[in-house]
Amino acid sequence: MKGLIKGMGVTLKAFGTKKVTYKYPEQPLKLPDRFRGVQYLDVDKCIVCNMCAKICPTDCITIQGKPNPDPEKKGKVLETFDLNFEICILCDLCTEVCPTEAIVMTNNFELSSYSRDDLFKNMLWLNDNNENVRKENTPIVVKGDDSKDA
Repeated sequence: MKGLIKGMGVTLKAFGTKKVTYKYPEQPLKLPDRFRGVQYLDVDKCIVCNMCAKICPTDCITIQGKPNPDPEKKGKVLETFDLNFEICILCDLCTEVCPTEAIVMTNNFELSSYSRDDLFKNMLWLNDNNENVRKENTPIVVKGDDSKDA
């Protein structure tokens, strides 16, 4: 009987408080600035150094490059970049180690799907995932000197 009275007391206290339920797809959630969501890949910045694939604790990144077809430019060109979100833990290590900041985190988190095959994303999908790039990863636009335009 004592447990029942304690339980009803907790229920009555919570009954008068404000509800914290969100109407989720209609009302988007406010995420913190440092939220780690799905990655964005800037294909033009990638130098195929394989640092992201080497540091990944789950080995979910597969990256391949080919020699640059332009003989004047050295290095490699990105050929394939696949990310397996089935095992990715969104640890942010791949973005921290990237020397050119080609891969950055976004605030996107919606990856739900009915098939596991849909969780394998290629570089085209990752390049198109550029809607909610985190604030510290957005490029800073510096205003040019207006006197040069005249």
